[in-house]
Amino acid sequence: MARKRVISSIVAGGAALGAYIFSDENRRGKFMNQYNKMKDRLFNNDDKDTLEKAGNPESKAEHENSKMVSEGSQFGVQYYNEVKEEDKQKQ
Repeated sequence: MARKRVISSIVAGGAALGAYIFSDENRRGKFMNQYNKMKDRLFNNDDKDTLEKAGNPESKAEHENSKMVSEGSQFGVQYYNEVKEEDKQKQ
């Protein structure tokens, strides 16, 4: 019984909050901007960014990769070059 009351209160509060936010165009715009930013952060595929970092042996952000390349490892650079070649062939 108490569980139904809590769930009903949460749903009613959410509906009231939604009505408050979406009733004013300015608040709606702010909410949608924040929602889109959050969605982009959560679902954005950062594969390209990671790939660019892996292919740059002098990157300060990827210290471990730089260290491995300076020790002779070519895995990151080779992988970067292979992906770039595949992208060129697709175009």
